[in-house]
Amino acid sequence: MGGWEEKMDKARKLHRPSLTDWERDNMHFRFPPFREEIRKLPNSTCFNPNAEPGSDQQQLPLILDAATLTREEFYNYEEESVPVVIKNIPAGHDGGEFVGAWPALEKWKLRSLLNDEVLIDRKFKCGEDDDGHNIKIRLSHFLSYAEFNKDDSPLYIFDSNFDGDKKADSILRDYRVPSYFKDDLFGLVSESRRPPYRWFLVGPERSGTCVHIDPLGTSAWNTLIEGQKRWVLFPPHIPKKVVKGETLIREDEDDEAVHYFMTILPRIKREARSLRSTPKYENFCCYEFTQHAGETVYIPHGWWHAVLNLTHTVAVTQNFCSPRRFEEVWLQARKGRKRMAWKWLCRLETEYPELYRRARAMNDADGFIMKYEALETEKEREERKRKEEKLQRKEQANWDSDHGSPSLKRDLPFEDQ
Repeated sequence: MGGWEEKMDKARKLHRPSLTDWERDNMHFRFPPFREEIRKLPNSTCFNPNAEPGSDQQQLPLILDAATLTREEFYNYEEESVPVVIKNIPAGHDGGEFVGAWPALEKWKLRSLLNDEVLIDRKFKCGEDDDGHNIKIRLSHFLSYAEFNKDDSPLYIFDSNFDGDKKADSILRDYRVPSYFKDDLFGLVSESRRPPYRWFLVGPERSGTCVHIDPLGTSAWNTLIEGQKRWVLFPPHIPKKVVKGETLIREDEDDEAVHYFMTILPRIKREARSLRSTPKYENFCCYEFTQHAGETVYIPHGWWHAVLNLTHTVAVTQNFCSPRRFEEVWLQARKGRKRMAWKWLCRLETEYPELYRRARAMNDADGFIMKYEALETEKEREERKRKEEKLQRKEQANWDSDHGSPSLKRDLPFEDQ
């Protein structure tokens, strides 16, 4: 074994050292029939065990088109916390106008990446070890792995390290943040201070992300350039233990995205149907849909979601904090990112005074004391004291030069006194 196989075997061992057989569940052979069954279904479905047979159910996400969707119309959906799929953004439409196609539309196709002289030898993050250190692999090796691996749940390029990287800078030039999501309040703090928020994704079929809520109360958008992704969404009111199927997973089972969609999610739905009248499932529902190339998925804050790559995929995703969803983010950021939150609050005071006042009001309402506010205030007092002392010394020096200093006179030669 040599070349890409050796490199990827090392990456696998670093990422999951306790997993000795990455093909133990035979997903390489079980997955294609599952995918074909998915493709026979309507593109989006709602599962609600408590709905009356034949009743009309809300279909989410809503399907919209960037060629006609204005920013103001999108903001209405955002304020109502409605998931949507927006078509035609990478094709060049945005806010109801044509603004030019993304270079990524061609440059990020798998065949194009194979011939990209800049990116092909660049190392991308495809996992973390047990100590939280990034595991990186050359794109050339990863693309070979994507094509030939038989892993149940393959590794997945999920890379956010673009700044200061001349090779990766080209990725930032290949796409444009859609205008619907440009009002990102985290942009007020420095790139080094804010949490990771944008990722370039290359996912082999069967790879994916397990069910989760996006961090710090943020919302997210995901634009798919190539391939198909399967999504499941749960409204914010569904408890964590229910969406994760915590009581339905055997000790010897894996719970990666492919296992979640093929095994765990069906169990959750079966139990929800049989126990639909119980408190655990009385308000249960979930939404499943397939995202196609050229589509952008918007996930509002608080919605649980999991994603499975039905085919090899290339995508870009970003998390953001919109002014219209500020409260949820502030409540989490002030606890989870204490220093950043204080810096952020200082910038809000000058850039978004109304949001600054709302943040202050929320802090006052529950008596929240910001850790770095007290420290910063002490620093400000010390700095002010130093400035005052420096000014006093300067004023004293000026007075001495104008009136003569007794101490200086004592040091002068006798004849000069």
